[in-house]
Amino acid sequence: MKNGSRKELMRAVKFTLFSISAGVIQILTTEVILNFLTDWPYWLRYLIGLVISVIWNFTFNRRYTFRSANNVPIAMLKVAAFYCVFTPLSTLLANFLEADLGWPELLVQALIMILNFITEFLFQKFVVFRGTIDTNELARRENESRENDPS
Repeated sequence: MKNGSRKELMRAVKFTLFSISAGVIQILTTEVILNFLTDWPYWLRYLIGLVISVIWNFTFNRRYTFRSANNVPIAMLKVAAFYCVFTPLSTLLANFLEADLGWPELLVQALIMILNFITEFLFQKFVVFRGTIDTNELARRENESRENDPS
């Protein structure tokens, strides 16, 4: 496998693992912590869990997956814009599939999560971090150590 292909495969694996961890955080926040500690409606618990998981996912993917040194507020605004579009559209789609077509709720949630995973990866790679991938101090140190390695 070529070095560039291997690097992109590792980037996809990292994004996958961070996305799984963000999903776990969202479920724990929404269904465990807020469900037991509050009597808030589901939509509010869901929104809080979603925001926490998005911040978690953004932070780790920016530093370790895309290794970007770009402007954090601008990058975060781009991610927020993504969710301002994705969240209402996916909510409408989920409601249509579950309520109108009668698809099982678990299947609908899985489909929306997969759709989110794919579109968010592409959006982050080609919009949020475009032109700044592998520019942070982790990437610079790795490149310097390769240049200084005699083998």
